Amino acid sequence: MSSPQIIRVKTEEDVITSLCNLIQDVANKAIETEDVFKIGLSGGSLINFLALGLPKITTDWSKWRLFFCDERVVPSESPDSTFGAYRKSLIGKIPLSESQFIQIDPHLAAEDAARDYIRKMAPFFAPDSLPRFDALLLGMGPDGHTCSLFPGHRLLDETSVWIAPITNSPKPPPSRITLTFPIINNAENCIFAIAGQGKADMVKRILKDKEDLPSYRVKPTDGKLYWILDEGAASLL
Repeated sequence: MSSPQIIRVKTEEDVITSLCNLIQDVANKAIETEDVFKIGLSGGSLINFLALGLPKITTDWSKWRLFFCDERVVPSESPDSTFGAYRKSLIGKIPLSESQFIQIDPHLAAEDAARDYIRKMAPFFAPDSLPRFDALLLGMGPDGHTCSLFPGHRLLDETSVWIAPITNSPKPPPSRITLTFPIINNAENCIFAIAGQGKADMVKRILKDKEDLPSYRVKPTDGKLYWILDEGAASLL
C-alpha cells in the first residue's frame, strides 16, 4: 500500500492539465498492454475538469470504456444523472459514443440496479476475481464522502459486494448505486483532483490529520493514489 502522491500546482487550470495528462499516460499504457482502458468516473467538479481537459489529450478513444464510481438512480435526462451530465459535456467534444459508457438501468429500484450493473461490468474484467480498474477518478464531498460512501454509513464496511445500492443517501437524491471499498482499493490508480480554498479544511483533515473519513479510506492495495491540489486546496497542509 503506497503513500499518496500529492501533486501541488498553482491554479485550477493546472489541476485540470495535470489530471488529464495523468489520465492520458494511464490510458495509453493500458491500451498498449490490454487493448482497452477502463476508467471509473465521478460527478461534481470532475465533469467540468474533464470537459475542459480531455479534448487536449492524445489517445485512442475507441478503446475507452467508461464506468461510474457511483450513480444516482434517476433517468439520464434528469439534472441529477451523472451519465446525463457527461453526455452533455463530453460527447461531441471528444470522439466517444454513448455505447462506451457502461450505464445503469435507471428504471430499476436501487437494489436491482446495483445487481444489473454488476452484470454489465463483469464481461470487462477477468472472471473469478475482483474487478481491477485502470483508473478511478474520485470526488471528495464537504463531509469527506467519496463515491456514495458517506461518513458513518454501513456501506463503509461492505467487504464482498462490488456495487452496493444505497436508498438513504444523506445527500439527495437518496437512491443511488456505488462502488465499494474492495473494488476502489483494487484499482491501479485512484485519483483525486481538488481545487479551491473551500476544500482546504477537508483536504487537511484527510491528508494531514488522517481522519477516518471515507476519502481517507481510499488506499489502493496494489496501485497508486494521487491527490492533485491547487494552491487553495493545499493551503492548510
